[in-house]
Amino acid sequence: EDGIRDRSPSRGLGDVYKRQELHERFGSLNMQTILTPAIDYAEQGFPVTEVIAHYLRSNSNNLKNFPGFSDTFLPNGKPPKKGEIFKNPRLGKTYGRIAEQGRDIFYRGEIAQTIVAYLEAQGGFLSMDDFASHRSEWVDPVHTNYRGYDVWELPPNGQGIAALQILNMLENYDIAAMGAGSPEYVHTFVEAKKLAYEDRAKYYSDMDFNDIPVAQLISKSYAQDRQALIKSNRAAKSFPAGKLKDGDTIYLTVADKDGNMISLIQSNYRGMGSGMTPTDLGFVLQDRGELFSLTKGHLNVNEPGKRPFHTIIPAFVTKDGEPFMSFGVMGGAMQPQGHVQIIVNMIDFGLNLQEAGDAPRIRHTGSSQPTDEIMNDGGVVNLEHGFDKATIRRLKLLSLIHISEPTRRTPISYDVLCLKKKSGGGWGGGGGGGG
Repeated sequence: EDGIRDRSPSRGLGDVYKRQELHERFGSLNMQTILTPAIDYAEQGFPVTEVIAHYLRSNSNNLKNFPGFSDTFLPNGKPPKKGEIFKNPRLGKTYGRIAEQGRDIFYRGEIAQTIVAYLEAQGGFLSMDDFASHRSEWVDPVHTNYRGYDVWELPPNGQGIAALQILNMLENYDIAAMGAGSPEYVHTFVEAKKLAYEDRAKYYSDMDFNDIPVAQLISKSYAQDRQALIKSNRAAKSFPAGKLKDGDTIYLTVADKDGNMISLIQSNYRGMGSGMTPTDLGFVLQDRGELFSLTKGHLNVNEPGKRPFHTIIPAFVTKDGEPFMSFGVMGGAMQPQGHVQIIVNMIDFGLNLQEAGDAPRIRHTGSSQPTDEIMNDGGVVNLEHGFDKATIRRLKLLSLIHISEPTRRTPISYDVLCLKKKSGGGWGGGGGGGG
């Protein structure tokens, strides 16, 4: 089972399909024009940034032995260093074929055939039927109202509604009176996160296979029931999931002159994905299939045609029915926690867009997971540099959980990007790095 989970590409390869769906509904430029800059960078090269050099170096040790990986990403047998020019002509050629022939070449034509042949040679299971039958879906987002602002997330099989569950619980407290960075706020936030993540571990899964009561999970009454389990004077080592009635990553956000706004996130998972690098195509296949449960009877158990639980969640905020903000955070299980902290920083603590992204962040790890792990020790609270010593001392006295001391060198999540509509029209941007 460990080997199955270690590097497991998911059944679908939806990125090309969904982008063409989006283009056909909202795009105004032809695909050749859109892809030409990316093709030029792939063919002519670009100077490698510090962060890209770091990830190529750290991932290459684990992935260099997968066929095709070194040929594509390790020129001269070594990862490119910061400032060196990196070229990927294979990817440029792949983009060019998609620009000319559309998504059919990826799902029914030569690109699909190349991927299937490559995976068969590695003992994989994806077939031409899997590619040909793939359809990306338009999904209605769900929302909760937090102090007059509607926060929108995507429903499962992703984890977006965890942010809504946490916000619903926090709304029952006077967060503003607690104060930003206070031990009371950190403790309350972490306990609410732990409660929501127990539901995340048990219920979040492919809704085509399971009847997930999303409306109940994000209801105010359910939040009050769950919030009642939080003790103000101590941290819980474990929580049960709620009892319900039957029934690596990149993020971008853009607005245009017509008022259209997009919140988009994509990830191969675990750094550079599965390591499977199909012959001469210039890219690595994702390994989101790693996020299936292998326990029989679990809602997220691996089944044919099923989508695994996943962590990537773009988000929007509206107020009085009008666009207010598009935003997202990178960092796996940190994403719902980051979404909540951006909202709380702006609405409860009155920070502006840039300040909300720059503020030191809280990250709780060790919760129960949709991949069978169970929390029984309360987990670990990680704090970025910026929390004062008094807060840390108070949390250690208050909590029966571990506090990871902040450092300047190690952020606990990646950058957050936000796009907010200005009161006089137009758009303003902001972002923040970890730490």
